[in-house]
Amino acid sequence: MQWNKAAAISHLNTHAGTLSRHQCARYTREAIEAGGVYIGRTRHAKDYGPLLERAGFSKVITGERVVAGDVIVIQAFAGNADGHMAMFNGSLWVSDFYQRNGLYPGPGYRAAKPRYQIYRKLP
Repeated sequence: MQWNKAAAISHLNTHAGTLSRHQCARYTREAIEAGGVYIGRTRHAKDYGPLLERAGFSKVITGERVVAGDVIVIQAFAGNADGHMAMFNGSLWVSDFYQRNGLYPGPGYRAAKPRYQIYRKLP
């Protein structure tokens, strides 16, 4: 099945809440799968980069404008060993909740500013 970015974003927007459920990777993965791409599973959100690449996602060059359907994988920091994963819906980064403060999902991330990589699936 081909990548259906609109279906992935629709699934993401339909299932996201206003507060984190601490299941960012699951919700983002399920949205990607709703868009027709199976990426597999791993325990920590921070480890999804290689799985995304194997499924045909490419790394976005730093500084390039993000577009709807892009997926971010944020590395762990001292306050969160799992890292974070979300998808850009065209306006906001979304995972299990709508991130209203940019790409970093919470104050600990915004303070620590851990490394991240953005991935894009081309049609």
